Amino acid sequence: MAMSASSTSVRSSIFPHFAFISLILLLSPVLASEADHKYQSDDPVTLWVNKVGPYNNPQETYNYYSLPFCHPSGSAGHKWGGLGEVLGGNELIDSKIDIKFLRNVDKGTICSLELDEAKVKQFKEAIENNYWFEFFMDDLPLWGFVGELHPDKNSDNGKHVLYTHKSINVKYNKDQIIHVNLTQDGPKPLEVGRIYDMTYSVRWISTNITFARRFDVYLDYPFFEHQIHWFSIFNSFMMVIFLTGLVSMILMRTLRNDYAKYAREDDDLESLERDVSEESGWKLVHGDVFRSPRNLVVLSAVVGTGAQLALLVLLVILLAIGGTLYVGRGAIVTTFIVCYALTSFISGYVSGGMYSRHGGKTWIKSMILTASLFPFMCFGIGFLLNTIAIFYGSLAAIPFGTMVVVFVIWAFISFPLALLGTVVGRNWSGAPNNPCRVKTIPRPIPEKKWYLTPSVVSLMGGLLPFGSIFIEMYFVFTSFWNYKVYYVYGFMLLVFLILIIVTVCVTIVGTYFLLNAENYHWQWTSFFSAASTAVYVYLYSIYYYCVKTKMSGFFQTSFYFGYTLMFCLGLGILCGAVGYLGSNLFVRRIYRNIKCD
Repeated sequence: MAMSASSTSVRSSIFPHFAFISLILLLSPVLASEADHKYQSDDPVTLWVNKVGPYNNPQETYNYYSLPFCHPSGSAGHKWGGLGEVLGGNELIDSKIDIKFLRNVDKGTICSLELDEAKVKQFKEAIENNYWFEFFMDDLPLWGFVGELHPDKNSDNGKHVLYTHKSINVKYNKDQIIHVNLTQDGPKPLEVGRIYDMTYSVRWISTNITFARRFDVYLDYPFFEHQIHWFSIFNSFMMVIFLTGLVSMILMRTLRNDYAKYAREDDDLESLERDVSEESGWKLVHGDVFRSPRNLVVLSAVVGTGAQLALLVLLVILLAIGGTLYVGRGAIVTTFIVCYALTSFISGYVSGGMYSRHGGKTWIKSMILTASLFPFMCFGIGFLLNTIAIFYGSLAAIPFGTMVVVFVIWAFISFPLALLGTVVGRNWSGAPNNPCRVKTIPRPIPEKKWYLTPSVVSLMGGLLPFGSIFIEMYFVFTSFWNYKVYYVYGFMLLVFLILIIVTVCVTIVGTYFLLNAENYHWQWTSFFSAASTAVYVYLYSIYYYCVKTKMSGFFQTSFYFGYTLMFCLGLGILCGAVGYLGSNLFVRRIYRNIKCD
C-alpha cells in the first residue's frame, strides 16, 4: 500500500526501545511538561499529530505523515502514553507548530506544500475514502477531514478539494486548557505542480468551566442516557425477579416432596419398596452424577479462567466507575492487562481445586493450560490481525517491543500467580467431598425426547442471558466502532450482575431438566448452556455489522470480526464458568439430603 512506507520508516527507528519505554510508561503515562496541565502566559503548547484513516473504518488508521502533509523540520518528538495507547494504535508526533499559551495567532504558516503527481494521487484517494485525522493538545483530541469532494460540472467524478487552513479555538480557565476545537477552511482544488500555503490560526477564549468537567463535551449524554437504556435495565431487572422466583417455586416445590419422602423414618417395608419402585428422574442417577467429567483438564482450565475473567470484569468496571478511565488514551486496555495478570491467582486456585477434587493426577498440565488458555487464544487471533495490519502499514500493527512487554507481564506475573493459585487450590480445596459415592459401573442413559438432549439444552440456555444484555451490547458496540466514548459504567455494572444471576438461574433449570432425563453428564452441558450466550452475541455482531455500520474492505472486516471473536470467547468462558459453578452448588445441594446408598 502506498501509505505504508512513511509509517514504517518513522516507527522502525523506535522499535528497539519499545520494551524499555513501555515498561516505564506503565507507571508514568504522560510527559513531565504536561503532567500538571498548568501553563503560564507564553508557555509553549504542543500540538500532537496522531493518525489518519477512512472515517467508516475506525481500526484502519495510519501515521498522519503517511499522507504527504508538511513534515516538521528536524527530529520530531514522540509521545507515548503507555501500553494501552500503543495497543490502541496511537502514535503521537510533535507537529512543531508554534502555539503559545494565551497568544492569539491570526495567520501562521506551517509550510509550503508542492504537489507532484504521486502526492495528488494519494490525497485524491484519501478524499474519496473520506479520510479523517486526529490531533491532541494537552491530552484533548481534535478531529478534522483531509478534504472533500465537490460536485464538478465538467467531470463525473467530482472535484477533489484539500483544506489548507486550520483554525484552532482554545477555551481556557485561568492557567488550564479546558476545551479545544478545530475548524478547517481554505479549500483548494488539487492540481499537479501547484504550491499550497498550509496555514493555521489560534484563538484563546476564556471560560468558567472547571478542569474536572472539561471532558464532558466529548460525552454523548442523550445517546447513552436515552430512555431505552433505562428501560432495558428495568426490563432485565424484572427478568431476574421472574427467573429467580420461577426457579425457587418450581424446583423447591418439586424437591420438597422428594426430600419429605426420603426423610420418612416410620415407613414400613412395603411402603419403602413402593417408593423405590416409583423412583424416577434425578434420584436414579445419584451414583453417577458426581462421576469425573470427560476432558477434566480442559474443563478445569476453562472454569478457572472464567472465574478469573468474572472477577476481572467486575474489578475493571469498579475502577472505571471510581477513576474515570475513559478520559485517558488506552487506560482501559492498560488496566485490563495489569488486572488480568494480578488476578491470575484466582484461575489457578479454582482450576487446581476442581481438578484435584475430581482425582486428577497431571496437575502441572492443568496448571499450564489454565495459565495459557485465554492469553494464547487471544495471541493467535491477534497474530493474524497483526499480520494483516503490517501488510497494510497501519498503526494498528503492534510493535515487536510491545509484544515483548506483554509477554514479560504474562511470564513473570500472570504465570507465577497461576502456579501459586494451583498449589494453594490443591492443598486447601482439593479434597473430594461428594455427597454421594460414585458407582463402579456407569448407568446407561435412556433415550429421551429431542428437547431434553444436551445439545438442545445448551443452545437454549443462552437465549435469556443474551436477552438481558443485548441492549447494552448495542451501546458497547456503538461506542467501540462509532467513535463514541463509553462512560456509563454504572449501567454496565448492573447489566453484568443481572447477566450473572440470569445465567445461574437458567443453567440450574437446564441442569435439573437434564438430570430428570436421567442424563448425568451435566458438567459440560451446564458450561455450554451458559457459554452459548456468546454465540448469540456473535450472531448479533453480524447483524450490527451489516445494518448499523458502513465498514468496508478486508482490513476493517477482519479486525471487526477478529476483535468480536476475541470478546465472545472471553464472554463464553466467563458465562460458562459461572453456569458450571452455579450448577455445581445446586447439584451438591439437592443430593446432600437424600439416601445415596
